[in-house]
Amino acid sequence: MSLDLHTKNYDYTLPQGYIATSPVYPRDHAKLLVYDRKTEKITHTTFAHLLEFVPQKCSIFLNDTRVIKARIFGKKATIGMSKEGIIQGGGSVELLFNKPLDRYRSLVMIRGKVKQGTKLYFKDNLVATVVDFHEDGSRIVTFSHQDKEICFEDLVLVLDKIGHLPLPPYMQRKDTEKDETDYQTLFAKNAGAVAAPTASLHFTKSLLEKLKQKHPTYTVTLHVGAGTFKPVDTSKILDHPMHSEHFYIPKVSAEVLQSSTPILAIGTTVTRTLEYYVRTQQKEGECNLFLNPSNPPQRVTHLLTNFHLPKSTLIMLVSAFIGREKTLALYQEAIKKEYRFFSYGDAMLIL
Repeated sequence: MSLDLHTKNYDYTLPQGYIATSPVYPRDHAKLLVYDRKTEKITHTTFAHLLEFVPQKCSIFLNDTRVIKARIFGKKATIGMSKEGIIQGGGSVELLFNKPLDRYRSLVMIRGKVKQGTKLYFKDNLVATVVDFHEDGSRIVTFSHQDKEICFEDLVLVLDKIGHLPLPPYMQRKDTEKDETDYQTLFAKNAGAVAAPTASLHFTKSLLEKLKQKHPTYTVTLHVGAGTFKPVDTSKILDHPMHSEHFYIPKVSAEVLQSSTPILAIGTTVTRTLEYYVRTQQKEGECNLFLNPSNPPQRVTHLLTNFHLPKSTLIMLVSAFIGREKTLALYQEAIKKEYRFFSYGDAMLIL
């Protein structure tokens, strides 16, 4: 177990060109690695054949969060006097909305130097005012629109008009119109995520319908935050300050968790949400659960997931199911078979 607690032991080398910057079409043509823990059998197939491997008696859980256009570009305001009177202008800034802290205050990341009280001006008369700082580099701001302070629900409507989808930084490209559908699940409903629950991106309408016909299907909501991409930079994994994300579990979903039916979690976000409920009995709040080999799942029996960044909390979550050494071995198998990695990449099913 001691080796499992050291961050360096979750590293692996990904050859150049293996990071997927766009999905395959159709979605279910993505590769799928199936690993059966009982037999240790590895099967290479495609996502279109997923239902051939899902156990017959199994409830399915999906994350119905919707990715918002959380990245906006604007200008800082600097006010000074000239012969012509008051002038306004400032340097360019990039703001990435992370999550609401309460009805009017939001946690954001800002690229560009700002100080408390700085006003940032964006399209459509949207203004952000910096009200506080956090040691991790994040900022707390309030937003106003058309000179009126606005809450999160109204902010989302403005962001939908002027914002950009916050593609993961490793894609190293700007978002396009196609990303508005590609980087959104077919069942996205509740706005608030700044990253997609990517294991769900592989479903086509036809495959999703077949899944629902064959298995009881339930939803939870976890608004994926920017912290999902934050690498573990402590030498020991348990020293990592785990990020928190808002979640909600409907009553009918919680009732299933109280039963003994096997559960397939579609993605790491679903897994964390369900496991947090099992430990706390909370149906809504902030989930900061860190699953790893020293804190394995208690309720989720099967996992569908993509391939994750080295030394990330997500590869540690996978290791909580099958162990660190097996996880890294399966990653090497995927590299050998030229799987595509990360958000737009291929998938793995753990039985």
